[in-house]
Amino acid sequence: MTNLARYNASDLPAFFDKITRNSIGMDTYLDRIFSYETSTNYPPYNLVQISNVESHLEVALAGFKREEVHAYTEYGKLYVEGQKADADSDRTFIHKGLAQRSFKRAWTLSDDTEVSNVTFEDGLLRIELRKIVPEHHSRKDYL
Repeated sequence: MTNLARYNASDLPAFFDKITRNSIGMDTYLDRIFSYETSTNYPPYNLVQISNVESHLEVALAGFKREEVHAYTEYGKLYVEGQKADADSDRTFIHKGLAQRSFKRAWTLSDDTEVSNVTFEDGLLRIELRKIVPEHHSRKDYL
């Protein structure tokens, strides 16, 4: 029986406690795994795999202007924020079905992933992500 097989769902707190007590220098990595951030479905997004080293994150931001959207990376995370000005205060809505609220959304990036390009066009924010392939792992043709 392996060490991992000894733990079931009721023993998970003890298992995680042993991991955190016996790891040095992995605090930020474990914090990313064990962080319980509130998940939200707004704004909707697609993650498209282009190749084995390239993918695109597409975030639907209908009704947002370029100056109301901010995308940045920090501490191994990709953040997308939208600050919507309250311009609708002088209008009376019979039905308001377009979600145009302010938001902050985060995705954890692996250490070998970088943002290569960001574009915002027609209400769609496209973030191009690229895996960094070390020279000794890249393809080499000899003939």
